[in-house]
Amino acid sequence: MNILESIHTNAELRSLTPGEIPALCSQIREELIEKVSGTGGHLASSLGAVEITVALHRVYDPYKDRILFDVGHQAYVHKMLTGRREKFDTLRQLGGISGFPRPDESAADPFIAGHASDSVSVAVGMARARTLLGEDYDVVAVVGDGSMTGGLCFEGLSDVGESGEAIVIILNDNGMSINKSVGGIARLLSRARTRPGYVKFKMAYRRVMQHLPGLHAWLHKLKEGLKKRLLPRGGIFDDLGFEYLGPVDGHDEAAMEEALRWARDRRAPVLIHAVTVKGKGYAPAEASPELYHGVDVFDPARGVKPCAAEDFSARFGSTVTSLAEKDQRVCAVTAAMERGTGLEQFAERFPERFFELGIVEEHAAAMCAGLARQGMRPVFAVYSTFLQRSYDILIEDIALTGEHVVLAVDRAGIVGRDGATHQGSFDLAYLSSVPGMKLYAPSSFAELGSMLSVALEEETGPVALRYPRGCEGRYREDRSREAASVLRTGEDLTIVCHGISVNDVLDAADELSGRGISVQVVKINRILPLDTRECLESLRITGRMISVEEACRTGSVGSQVLAAAAAAGLPLRRVRQLDLGDGVVPHGAPHQLRRVLGMDAAGIVRAAMEVMDEKDPA
Repeated sequence: MNILESIHTNAELRSLTPGEIPALCSQIREELIEKVSGTGGHLASSLGAVEITVALHRVYDPYKDRILFDVGHQAYVHKMLTGRREKFDTLRQLGGISGFPRPDESAADPFIAGHASDSVSVAVGMARARTLLGEDYDVVAVVGDGSMTGGLCFEGLSDVGESGEAIVIILNDNGMSINKSVGGIARLLSRARTRPGYVKFKMAYRRVMQHLPGLHAWLHKLKEGLKKRLLPRGGIFDDLGFEYLGPVDGHDEAAMEEALRWARDRRAPVLIHAVTVKGKGYAPAEASPELYHGVDVFDPARGVKPCAAEDFSARFGSTVTSLAEKDQRVCAVTAAMERGTGLEQFAERFPERFFELGIVEEHAAAMCAGLARQGMRPVFAVYSTFLQRSYDILIEDIALTGEHVVLAVDRAGIVGRDGATHQGSFDLAYLSSVPGMKLYAPSSFAELGSMLSVALEEETGPVALRYPRGCEGRYREDRSREAASVLRTGEDLTIVCHGISVNDVLDAADELSGRGISVQVVKINRILPLDTRECLESLRITGRMISVEEACRTGSVGSQVLAAAAAAGLPLRRVRQLDLGDGVVPHGAPHQLRRVLGMDAAGIVRAAMEVMDEKDPA
């Protein structure tokens, strides 16, 4: 019997007998593997959260209560149990369901959850709103141990403990974020996992004491007195104001239900420490959870095969390793993204100069400032979407004193199926406001290598390179020594671009040439400071411009060129800016998103024909 197929409502889930739950969890795992292997997605995290999620939905009402997942990688089971199971074939596909919780997708998703460590702060805000408005609902946050490495999480925990609000925090502790969790918190949790028998005794003790309230009060007072005398420094969660319960076996659904019911009824801040296995139930994912954190389409019978093709991240990793061979001051820093940023080779070759810090982008940037101040040459490898979290440090600790920190901004531009929370839309905009920032935009592997070498060996102060996810295209030249390069000359239309957009631009230029339109292609290699001379010289000839760039419009190259043209008194006939607009880009395959946004070769041709067909202004 397929129990999962019979579950359509929360009431039906709650009506299952305890004996039916293990079979349900097994069926959920089977369907997760089947569906995610066909769409790609975050598999290992959700496999590890099956029993926790089932228990949550049996104790709480997801449509009334507020269940927050931190981060949303864990939420696939939640989506299955809240009316979206039939849509799982569209997971992370253009027009389909998101890979993260989204309030505009379901009333069961109380908040968007794409970046880690914020759920506790959001939870206390919701709990305070509940108190102020006199409403009745519970607030629960499911926090991964990787998210627990982030400082924002501890700011929230401190406030929850001080507030006394009735909030339940589930620490889903699998020892992993994307890479293995690191740092003092990871060691603390590792020690806690060695005493799982304690919670069984504690729960049994509490069941008995429920019937003997007087004795319980006396024993509790005695215990607290002894603890204060003998253990002046209690556990970190006790010190923060939580009632700590754990560790609990996070794959024992009945134990999780019992813990949740007890925690809910306490009407106080409670932290449940649940120990789980990332990738639980699928042997390849259990053996290599980091490989199955985020997967593309794969055959479940064969498992995921590492991609053999070199991409920009891998080329960055090999290049920075080579540069470190020549200069002992070069070190690499990343925030829970060793594999994603291509730094495995560096970590193996120079372990003493490699710093994997956990989900702590702000700390990572500040540490780089300290390294640079004392004579090292740090390279901070970070995804564009996560570098946003370091913005204050970029200005206050790096730019104002001119520290020579190199930012390797990976996943810049359209990233794809992770959607709005992960697109690299905003780095150009916020980096443009950092004093003294130099920003390079390589379009090929060769340019990435050359520009990284220049950034480390020739530049001073803060320097950034923004490069995309994936592989290079038809453009494989190295024009890195030029601030801007004219790749094609023409008299009818100027197309300005940077990064891998050059590939679609060149394809479009070929098509337009066949239609009798002469296009001048200007590729920007250094975005900051921007040298507009090549663009303005071209515009004096053509009078028409299209800019193509995978960045939001604010601070874009196209906007800066238009401002420079206006300042020079250069009249333009017609202009089109093809970019990411306000920067909010949905999930979907990159080639599909470029098509929808009109930024692929066909879209550029279409825009060019419109520009050429328009009449000159009177």
